Amino acid sequence: MPRLILGVTGSIAAYKAADLASQLTKRGVSVTCAMTADAQQFITPLTLQVLSKNPVLTGLYDEKESWRPGHIQLADEADLLLVAPATAHAIAQFALGLAPDALTAIALATRAPLVIAPAMNGKMWLHPATQGHVQTLTSRGASFIGPDEGMLSCGYEGVGRLWPVEGIVDAVMARLSPA
Repeated sequence: MPRLILGVTGSIAAYKAADLASQLTKRGVSVTCAMTADAQQFITPLTLQVLSKNPVLTGLYDEKESWRPGHIQLADEADLLLVAPATAHAIAQFALGLAPDALTAIALATRAPLVIAPAMNGKMWLHPATQGHVQTLTSRGASFIGPDEGMLSCGYEGVGRLWPVEGIVDAVMARLSPA
């Protein structure tokens, strides 16, 4: 059974992480979610725990049952790290190697492939700083799914929407399938 870490950041699209966790679990993937504090403003850890059938990591100091830090164990065991939705802030942290929370610490520690599905305002996505971070991460082997175009939660029309959940699931399954 492939092991996937689903990173969820503070975007209005965070509610779609529930569908991602559910669909991936139904396809035989062991999903463990890691949420930023901002993500928890949009969706609860309990929702993701029930749908993934695994505990949800919400902080660097969540692990109480073992001497081994939970974020390092997850980083070591992951076959893939999917961040969906990924905010501009999270993308910048990944590119700069910052690790102030469990999700960014996992991203820094894992050697598993990193797949990022951005979701943000189009101006934020197209900003040279964000595009520079995308280039940095791509040059390190990360791959991006989207963003999509359409009506954004901020009221603008354009690029920045989270890629459709079905498309993310299909891309992840293709990535996890043996060649």
